[in-house]
Amino acid sequence: MTPLPQFYQFQTAPQIIAGTGSLGQLGERLQALAPVRSALIVSQPSMFRQGFIDQTQRQLEQRGISSMVIRDVMPEPTAQHIRELCDRVRGSGIDLIVGLGGGSALDVAKLISVLLTNEQDVEEMLGVDRVREPGIPTVLIPSTAGTGSEVTPNAIVTLPEQELKIGVVSRHLLPRLVVLDPLLTRELPQNHTAATGMDAFTHAIESYISTKANPISDMFALESIRLISRNILQAYRDGSDMAARERMLLGSMYGGMALTGSGTAAVHALAYPLGGKFNIPHGVANSMLLPHVMNFNKPVIGERLQDVAEAMGLEGELRNADGVIRQIEQWTRELAIPQDLRSFGISGEDVPALAQAAMKVTRLMQNNPRTMTAEDAEAIYRRLLA
Repeated sequence: MTPLPQFYQFQTAPQIIAGTGSLGQLGERLQALAPVRSALIVSQPSMFRQGFIDQTQRQLEQRGISSMVIRDVMPEPTAQHIRELCDRVRGSGIDLIVGLGGGSALDVAKLISVLLTNEQDVEEMLGVDRVREPGIPTVLIPSTAGTGSEVTPNAIVTLPEQELKIGVVSRHLLPRLVVLDPLLTRELPQNHTAATGMDAFTHAIESYISTKANPISDMFALESIRLISRNILQAYRDGSDMAARERMLLGSMYGGMALTGSGTAAVHALAYPLGGKFNIPHGVANSMLLPHVMNFNKPVIGERLQDVAEAMGLEGELRNADGVIRQIEQWTRELAIPQDLRSFGISGEDVPALAQAAMKVTRLMQNNPRTMTAEDAEAIYRRLLA
């Protein structure tokens, strides 16, 4: 049995409402927050096209709350982009921020919240517990079943000059309210359903094998694995299946709760340089790396992967570590997720720099159950160049 860490803790959003059509409860639920006069909605173009920004604004107006909208959050936002968005609204008197969209929109909403109340730049907040003061209250409403950002104290920032992504981790990033409405995920394209779904699965399995895994994170991780395993292919094949969409959204949230309690590990550390330098979408990078990192870790996590196999519903000779890895590989094929780094312009010459960048993500590498060297990281990258 894996020994428990000496101390462990858990924190997440204080209020979560969920279910098909739950976005329509937003106005009513805002009454439970402090008095609100002016709100900022941080979102993305797809939410505007589908009418969800208008729906949110109408509810705010019905409660006497004025609103302004940022609807052009870029994917994988950079520190400079976040600063520019924050400058648009500085001094506007907003007292609530609604993050509506994918993980990038939610992360930007969190960061604008604390940038407006702290005399700190984005770079000063990078790392753990470096945000000095609480931010403006936030409501987070995800439109993808992937990052789980709505329930985590994390936000990811892309630093192009370092060709890397780095997290801001602070209790001040937790929202006051989360709304999980699967209707927002109904129009999600197949490739996004695949990549974000595998991102959520990666959160869950890495949290379960992390050196910081504990009874609280384990509970959420295994339920996340169970829900995603049974629904990801159906959500991918039939995006209108709202039962599958809702279960994926819950699985994503549970994965976020799991990583809040224990943290992700080497998969994410290796994925960050792929996104930072070559703009590989985060979920795609995680999916590509996941089976190879699990195979690297297999000598020390065999028992834990048996638990994962059971949660995945694997039977017979597949209910073991090898079965888990084989199933992940099968999913990536069925979900049409690329498995060749060359398709993103990466060559063997890039591998040493990628490995060195990954080794700098010590916050995550130290969670990996088997110590990984730069040479080990290079070997994993090269397997994706075969």
